[in-house]
Amino acid sequence: MNGDTGDGHGGQVFGGQQNITGPNANVIGTTFNWKPSAPAPPPAARPGFRERLQDGSGAVADAVVITALAAEYAAVDRHLSEPFGEVNARGTLFRTGTLLGSHRTRRVALAEVGPGNVDTGVQVERALTAFDPGVLLFVGVAGGLKKDVRLGDVVVADAVYDYETGKDGEEDFRPRAKTAAPSHDAVQRAREVAARGEWRRRALSGPLPDAPRAFVKPIAAGSTVVGHERSRTAERLRRYCGDALAVEMEGYGFLRGAHLAFGTHALVVRGISDMLSDKTEGSDRLWQPIAAAHAAAFACEFLDLFSPGK
Repeated sequence: MNGDTGDGHGGQVFGGQQNITGPNANVIGTTFNWKPSAPAPPPAARPGFRERLQDGSGAVADAVVITALAAEYAAVDRHLSEPFGEVNARGTLFRTGTLLGSHRTRRVALAEVGPGNVDTGVQVERALTAFDPGVLLFVGVAGGLKKDVRLGDVVVADAVYDYETGKDGEEDFRPRAKTAAPSHDAVQRAREVAARGEWRRRALSGPLPDAPRAFVKPIAAGSTVVGHERSRTAERLRRYCGDALAVEMEGYGFLRGAHLAFGTHALVVRGISDMLSDKTEGSDRLWQPIAAAHAAAFACEFLDLFSPGK
Protein backbone atom coordinates (compact mmCIF):
# COMPACT_ATOMS: atom_id res chain seq x y z
CA MET A 1 0.00 0.00 0.00
CA ASN A 2 3.06 2.26 0.14
CA GLY A 3 5.79 3.22 -2.29
CA ASP A 4 8.45 1.52 -0.15
CA THR A 5 6.59 -1.79 -0.24
CA GLY A 6 6.24 -1.82 -3.99
CA ASP A 7 2.70 -0.40 -4.16
CA GLY A 8 3.63 2.39 -6.50
CA HIS A 9 1.44 5.08 -4.89
CA GLY A 10 4.34 6.95 -3.36
CA GLY A 11 3.26 6.57 0.27
CA GLN A 12 5.74 6.10 3.11
CA VAL A 13 5.67 4.28 6.44
CA PHE A 14 7.63 5.40 9.47
CA GLY A 15 7.32 3.86 12.92
CA GLY A 16 4.12 1.98 12.07
CA GLN A 17 2.31 5.11 10.85
CA GLN A 18 0.74 4.83 7.38
CA ASN A 19 0.15 7.72 5.00
CA ILE A 20 -1.21 7.13 1.50
CA THR A 21 -0.35 10.27 -0.43
CA GLY A 22 -1.57 9.26 -3.88
CA PRO A 23 -4.61 10.81 -5.59
CA ASN A 24 -7.15 8.32 -4.25
CA ALA A 25 -7.05 8.50 -0.46
CA ASN A 26 -5.22 9.59 2.64
CA VAL A 27 -5.26 7.01 5.41
CA ILE A 28 -3.90 7.48 8.89
CA GLY A 29 -3.65 4.56 11.25
CA THR A 30 -1.31 1.96 12.71
CA THR A 31 -0.78 -0.65 10.04
CA PHE A 32 2.15 -2.87 9.16
CA ASN A 33 5.13 -4.07 11.10
CA TRP A 34 7.21 -2.78 8.24
CA LYS A 35 10.77 -3.96 7.63
CA PRO A 36 12.75 -1.92 5.11
CA SER A 37 14.95 -4.85 4.20
CA ALA A 38 12.05 -7.06 3.06
CA PRO A 39 12.00 -7.25 -0.74
CA ALA A 40 8.80 -6.22 -2.52
CA PRO A 41 6.96 -9.08 -4.23
CA PRO A 42 6.71 -8.99 -7.99
CA PRO A 43 3.52 -7.28 -9.30
CA ALA A 44 1.84 -10.56 -10.25
CA ALA A 45 2.20 -11.86 -6.69
CA ARG A 46 0.82 -8.86 -4.86
CA PRO A 47 -2.53 -9.45 -3.11
CA GLY A 48 -5.65 -7.50 -3.94
CA PHE A 49 -6.88 -4.82 -1.54
CA ARG A 50 -9.35 -7.15 0.17
CA GLU A 51 -6.60 -9.71 0.73
CA ARG A 52 -4.07 -7.34 2.29
CA LEU A 53 -3.11 -7.52 5.92
CA GLN A 54 -5.91 -6.38 8.24
CA ASP A 55 -4.44 -5.66 11.65
CA GLY A 56 -7.34 -3.74 13.17
CA SER A 57 -5.99 -0.34 12.20
CA GLY A 58 -9.12 0.77 10.38
CA ALA A 59 -7.22 1.12 7.11
CA VAL A 60 -9.04 -1.72 5.37
CA ALA A 61 -12.76 -2.48 5.12
CA ASP A 62 -14.61 -5.21 3.26
CA ALA A 63 -17.98 -3.43 3.43
CA VAL A 64 -18.93 0.23 2.97
CA VAL A 65 -22.12 1.89 4.25
CA ILE A 66 -23.10 5.30 2.88
CA THR A 67 -25.71 7.54 4.51
CA ALA A 68 -27.12 10.97 3.71
CA LEU A 69 -28.23 12.30 7.11
CA ALA A 70 -26.77 12.51 10.60
CA ALA A 71 -29.54 10.33 12.07
CA GLU A 72 -28.81 7.62 9.49
CA TYR A 73 -25.07 7.75 10.18
CA ALA A 74 -25.61 7.56 13.94
CA ALA A 75 -27.96 4.57 13.59
CA VAL A 76 -25.32 2.53 11.77
CA ASP A 77 -22.43 3.75 13.93
CA ARG A 78 -24.13 2.40 17.07
CA HIS A 79 -23.60 -1.14 15.75
CA LEU A 80 -19.86 -0.73 15.23
CA SER A 81 -17.22 -1.50 17.81
CA GLU A 82 -13.48 -1.03 18.24
CA PRO A 83 -10.94 -0.79 16.80
CA PHE A 84 -11.98 2.41 15.05
CA GLY A 85 -10.14 4.25 12.33
CA GLU A 86 -10.57 7.06 9.84
CA VAL A 87 -9.98 7.19 6.10
CA ASN A 88 -9.89 10.40 4.09
CA ALA A 89 -10.86 9.58 0.49
CA ARG A 90 -10.34 12.79 -1.50
CA GLY A 91 -11.89 14.78 1.31
CA THR A 92 -14.72 12.38 2.17
CA LEU A 93 -14.26 11.03 5.70
CA PHE A 94 -15.02 7.38 6.36
CA ARG A 95 -15.16 6.06 9.92
CA THR A 96 -14.12 2.43 10.09
CA GLY A 97 -15.17 -0.01 12.79
CA THR A 98 -15.92 -3.63 13.45
CA LEU A 99 -19.33 -5.22 12.96
CA LEU A 100 -19.55 -8.33 15.11
CA GLY A 101 -21.99 -10.98 13.93
CA SER A 102 -22.92 -14.56 14.63
CA HIS A 103 -21.71 -15.69 11.19
CA ARG A 104 -18.84 -13.32 10.38
CA THR A 105 -16.99 -10.27 11.58
CA ARG A 106 -16.62 -7.43 9.11
CA ARG A 107 -14.61 -4.26 8.94
CA VAL A 108 -17.09 -1.57 7.87
CA ALA A 109 -16.38 1.91 6.51
CA LEU A 110 -19.16 4.42 7.19
CA ALA A 111 -19.72 7.91 5.71
CA GLU A 112 -22.36 10.64 5.78
CA VAL A 113 -22.34 12.36 2.37
CA GLY A 114 -25.47 14.52 2.26
CA PRO A 115 -28.55 14.22 0.01
CA GLY A 116 -28.85 13.90 -3.75
CA ASN A 117 -28.43 11.32 -6.50
CA VAL A 118 -25.52 13.02 -8.26
CA ASP A 119 -23.40 13.65 -5.18
CA THR A 120 -24.06 10.12 -3.93
CA GLY A 121 -22.82 8.65 -7.20
CA VAL A 122 -19.57 10.59 -6.80
CA GLN A 123 -19.13 9.33 -3.24
CA VAL A 124 -19.68 5.75 -4.37
CA GLU A 125 -16.72 6.12 -6.72
CA ARG A 126 -14.55 7.44 -3.88
CA ALA A 127 -15.58 4.57 -1.62
CA LEU A 128 -14.83 1.98 -4.28
CA THR A 129 -11.44 3.52 -5.03
CA ALA A 130 -10.42 3.75 -1.38
CA PHE A 131 -11.62 0.32 -0.23
CA ASP A 132 -12.53 -1.94 -3.16
CA PRO A 133 -15.24 -3.46 -0.93
CA GLY A 134 -17.08 -6.67 -1.65
CA VAL A 135 -20.40 -5.14 -0.61
CA LEU A 136 -21.73 -1.59 -0.61
CA LEU A 137 -24.90 -0.40 1.15
CA PHE A 138 -26.90 2.79 1.26
CA VAL A 139 -28.79 2.94 4.56
CA GLY A 140 -31.29 5.63 5.41
CA VAL A 141 -34.88 6.82 5.63
CA ALA A 142 -37.56 7.36 3.00
CA GLY A 143 -41.14 8.45 2.56
CA GLY A 144 -43.84 5.83 2.19
CA LEU A 145 -45.86 5.99 -1.02
CA LYS A 146 -48.52 3.38 -0.34
CA LYS A 147 -50.66 2.16 2.51
CA ASP A 148 -48.89 -1.19 2.12
CA VAL A 149 -46.19 0.24 4.41
CA ARG A 150 -46.41 1.97 7.74
CA LEU A 151 -44.05 4.12 9.77
CA GLY A 152 -41.00 2.18 10.94
CA ASP A 153 -41.17 -0.48 8.22
CA VAL A 154 -38.11 -1.20 6.08
CA VAL A 155 -38.09 -1.22 2.27
CA VAL A 156 -35.14 -2.77 0.46
CA ALA A 157 -34.96 -1.81 -3.20
CA ASP A 158 -35.00 -4.56 -5.81
CA ALA A 159 -35.06 -1.66 -8.29
CA VAL A 160 -34.77 2.13 -8.06
CA TYR A 161 -36.59 4.38 -10.53
CA ASP A 162 -35.17 7.73 -11.59
CA TYR A 163 -38.66 9.19 -11.91
CA GLU A 164 -37.62 12.71 -12.92
CA THR A 165 -36.08 11.72 -16.25
CA GLY A 166 -38.38 12.64 -19.14
CA LYS A 167 -39.57 15.34 -21.52
CA ASP A 168 -41.70 18.16 -20.17
CA GLY A 169 -43.85 19.10 -23.16
CA GLU A 170 -46.29 21.92 -23.74
CA GLU A 171 -49.23 19.97 -22.37
CA ASP A 172 -47.85 17.05 -20.43
CA PHE A 173 -44.80 15.29 -19.03
CA ARG A 174 -43.57 12.30 -21.00
CA PRO A 175 -41.51 10.02 -18.76
CA ARG A 176 -38.26 8.43 -19.84
CA ALA A 177 -37.57 6.90 -16.47
CA LYS A 178 -34.39 4.93 -15.97
CA THR A 179 -34.02 2.00 -13.61
CA ALA A 180 -31.03 0.87 -11.55
CA ALA A 181 -30.94 -2.51 -9.82
CA PRO A 182 -28.83 -4.16 -7.13
CA SER A 183 -27.00 -7.42 -7.69
CA HIS A 184 -29.07 -10.61 -7.86
CA ASP A 185 -27.10 -12.13 -4.97
CA ALA A 186 -27.82 -9.14 -2.74
CA VAL A 187 -31.55 -9.18 -3.52
CA GLN A 188 -31.80 -12.89 -2.79
CA ARG A 189 -30.19 -12.51 0.63
CA ALA A 190 -32.33 -9.46 1.37
CA ARG A 191 -35.48 -11.47 0.65
CA GLU A 192 -34.30 -14.18 3.03
CA VAL A 193 -33.50 -11.67 5.79
CA ALA A 194 -36.92 -10.03 5.33
CA ALA A 195 -38.74 -13.36 5.44
CA ARG A 196 -37.08 -14.57 8.64
CA GLY A 197 -37.55 -11.29 10.48
CA GLU A 198 -34.66 -11.87 12.87
CA TRP A 199 -33.19 -8.48 11.95
CA ARG A 200 -35.67 -6.90 14.37
CA ARG A 201 -33.63 -8.22 17.30
CA ARG A 202 -30.84 -5.84 16.30
CA ALA A 203 -33.08 -2.76 16.30
CA LEU A 204 -31.72 -0.27 18.82
CA SER A 205 -34.99 1.58 19.32
CA GLY A 206 -37.96 1.38 21.65
CA PRO A 207 -40.70 -1.18 20.98
CA LEU A 208 -43.57 -0.16 18.71
CA PRO A 209 -47.24 -1.15 18.98
CA ASP A 210 -46.80 -3.06 15.72
CA ALA A 211 -43.56 -4.85 14.93
CA PRO A 212 -41.76 -3.35 11.91
CA ARG A 213 -41.88 -5.33 8.68
CA ALA A 214 -39.46 -5.54 5.78
CA PHE A 215 -40.33 -5.47 2.06
CA VAL A 216 -38.14 -6.05 -0.98
CA LYS A 217 -39.83 -3.83 -3.54
CA PRO A 218 -39.07 -0.94 -5.94
CA ILE A 219 -38.19 2.53 -4.68
CA ALA A 220 -38.40 5.86 -6.54
CA ALA A 221 -35.59 8.42 -6.33
CA GLY A 222 -35.37 12.04 -7.44
CA SER A 223 -34.04 15.44 -6.42
CA THR A 224 -37.45 16.83 -5.43
CA VAL A 225 -38.64 16.76 -1.83
CA VAL A 226 -42.22 15.48 -2.10
CA GLY A 227 -44.11 17.45 0.52
CA HIS A 228 -47.71 16.40 -0.02
CA GLU A 229 -49.74 13.57 -1.51
CA ARG A 230 -51.59 15.99 -3.81
CA SER A 231 -48.45 17.61 -5.22
CA ARG A 232 -47.62 17.37 -8.92
CA THR A 233 -44.63 15.14 -8.16
CA ALA A 234 -46.73 12.80 -6.03
CA GLU A 235 -49.19 12.45 -8.91
CA ARG A 236 -46.31 11.68 -11.27
CA LEU A 237 -45.07 8.98 -8.89
CA ARG A 238 -48.49 7.34 -8.74
CA ARG A 239 -48.81 7.42 -12.51
CA TYR A 240 -45.35 6.27 -13.57
CA CYS A 241 -43.94 4.40 -10.55
CA GLY A 242 -47.06 2.59 -9.43
CA ASP A 243 -45.30 -0.35 -7.78
CA ALA A 244 -42.80 1.73 -5.78
CA LEU A 245 -43.32 1.58 -2.01
CA ALA A 246 -41.04 4.46 -1.03
CA VAL A 247 -39.53 7.67 -2.37
CA GLU A 248 -36.10 9.13 -1.57
CA MET A 249 -33.28 11.15 -3.11
CA GLU A 250 -30.11 9.04 -3.39
CA GLY A 251 -30.84 5.44 -4.37
CA TYR A 252 -30.58 5.77 -8.14
CA GLY A 253 -27.24 7.58 -8.06
CA PHE A 254 -25.93 5.07 -5.54
CA LEU A 255 -26.86 1.99 -7.57
CA ARG A 256 -25.78 3.58 -10.84
CA GLY A 257 -22.36 4.34 -9.38
CA ALA A 258 -22.04 0.82 -7.98
CA HIS A 259 -23.12 -0.70 -11.30
CA LEU A 260 -20.06 0.78 -12.97
CA ALA A 261 -17.79 -1.16 -10.60
CA PHE A 262 -17.67 -4.79 -11.70
CA GLY A 263 -17.77 -7.28 -8.84
CA THR A 264 -19.29 -5.01 -6.19
CA HIS A 265 -22.61 -6.04 -4.66
CA ALA A 266 -24.81 -3.09 -3.75
CA LEU A 267 -28.10 -2.65 -1.90
CA VAL A 268 -30.36 0.23 -0.81
CA VAL A 269 -32.04 -0.17 2.60
CA ARG A 270 -34.62 2.39 3.74
CA GLY A 271 -36.71 2.85 6.86
CA ILE A 272 -40.08 4.58 6.44
CA SER A 273 -39.99 7.83 8.43
CA ASP A 274 -43.04 9.61 6.97
CA MET A 275 -46.04 9.08 4.71
CA LEU A 276 -47.11 11.46 1.97
CA SER A 277 -50.58 11.48 3.46
CA ASP A 278 -49.27 12.62 6.87
CA LYS A 279 -46.00 14.49 6.43
CA THR A 280 -45.18 16.95 9.21
CA GLU A 281 -41.99 18.32 10.69
CA GLY A 282 -42.90 16.99 14.12
CA SER A 283 -43.46 13.53 12.73
CA ASP A 284 -40.03 13.62 11.05
CA ARG A 285 -38.32 14.46 14.34
CA LEU A 286 -40.03 11.53 16.01
CA TRP A 287 -39.80 8.92 13.29
CA GLN A 288 -36.52 9.60 11.51
CA PRO A 289 -34.36 8.11 14.32
CA ILE A 290 -36.70 5.10 14.60
CA ALA A 291 -36.80 4.48 10.86
CA ALA A 292 -33.02 4.89 10.61
CA ALA A 293 -32.53 2.43 13.48
CA HIS A 294 -34.67 -0.17 11.72
CA ALA A 295 -32.85 0.29 8.41
CA ALA A 296 -29.51 -0.04 10.20
CA ALA A 297 -30.69 -3.21 11.97
CA PHE A 298 -31.70 -4.79 8.68
CA ALA A 299 -28.43 -3.74 7.04
CA CYS A 300 -26.34 -5.26 9.85
CA GLU A 301 -28.25 -8.54 9.68
CA PHE A 302 -27.72 -8.57 5.92
CA LEU A 303 -23.98 -7.97 6.29
CA ASP A 304 -23.74 -10.78 8.84
CA LEU A 305 -25.38 -13.29 6.48
CA PHE A 306 -24.37 -12.10 3.02
CA SER A 307 -21.88 -14.25 1.17
CA PRO A 308 -22.09 -13.85 -2.62
CA GLY A 309 -22.23 -16.93 -4.79
CA LYS A 310 -19.22 -17.95 -6.79
